[in-house]
Amino acid sequence: MKKLESTWYNMALVLTGIAVVAGAALGYVNSVTAPTIEAIKAQQEKEAEQQVLNGQEGTAIKITDPKGFGGALTVMVGLAPDGKILGYKVLESSETPGLGAKAQDWFQKGQKGDIIGKTAGNLTVSKDGGEVDAITASTITSRAFLRCINEAYKTLSENSDAQSGASPQAGEPNNNI
Repeated sequence: MKKLESTWYNMALVLTGIAVVAGAALGYVNSVTAPTIEAIKAQQEKEAEQQVLNGQEGTAIKITDPKGFGGALTVMVGLAPDGKILGYKVLESSETPGLGAKAQDWFQKGQKGDIIGKTAGNLTVSKDGGEVDAITASTITSRAFLRCINEAYKTLSENSDAQSGASPQAGEPNNNI
């Protein structure tokens, strides 16, 4: 087989061919793995709902705030009917490891930023005049996290207002929005 001459045209042709083959391979792998990834995410969300409700009567709400330090922050929040925080779980985060990634534990019961049992809706970090201690060196992440919690409360309130007077049908779950 004759070696191709080293010209710009031949190099562009070879690189284009490689890019097309690599793109097709990535597309195929994505199409094969996408259903499995979605099933895993759905299972993780279901487990998170149970975890944040802690066996108590309440509602689990998934909220995403796009303004975390490293990008979007997605949190599953468990709220009692009166707006008290039952629990939370960070589902997705692009925060800095060792700093913003501490949100999973920082705000849990008994930790520095403990929010469990507090009423959601107007929580802010102490740096902004609130009562919640921000994660050390991660105020932006802490603000995004608390916005998720407050937004979950707002969603709960809006749905409670829309359903006031109406009760769930027999056998119909009333713990997920």
